[in-house]
Amino acid sequence: MDETDERLISALRHDARAPLSTLAANLTLSRATVRARIARLQARGDIVGFTVVTRADVARDPVRGLMMIGIEGRGADRITRVLSGMPELRAVHSTNGRWDVIVEIGTETLAQFDVVLSRIRKLDGVTTSETSLLLSTRKSGTV
Repeated sequence: MDETDERLISALRHDARAPLSTLAANLTLSRATVRARIARLQARGDIVGFTVVTRADVARDPVRGLMMIGIEGRGADRITRVLSGMPELRAVHSTNGRWDVIVEIGTETLAQFDVVLSRIRKLDGVTTSETSLLLSTRKSGTV
């Protein structure tokens, strides 16, 4: 992927419904070039889909956050199963690096959010965690 592809993807992230002519003008490319690059990015799997974020998507969980979790020993599979069954968790991601698992949490209130954090921290094998509240969402995507 070159710089032009990156600029195109950035423009699509800002407005995936932008007409080819608008994208072409903003990127100083021809419509045919923009169309061909989008098709190539899709064919290679660099672009795997487009999505819509509705007001209901954001309003459903007024309090949202990410919790990074460190797990002791070989308990990741067991803890991931427990986490996957918690209704307040919107996604459970295995990761590499410092954290073993990252979860996306969504609740209606900060008090409910705090209860979820406490339940997760009390799971046998959870050794450390770090949580960040999501203050606003400017773009969202699905795979």
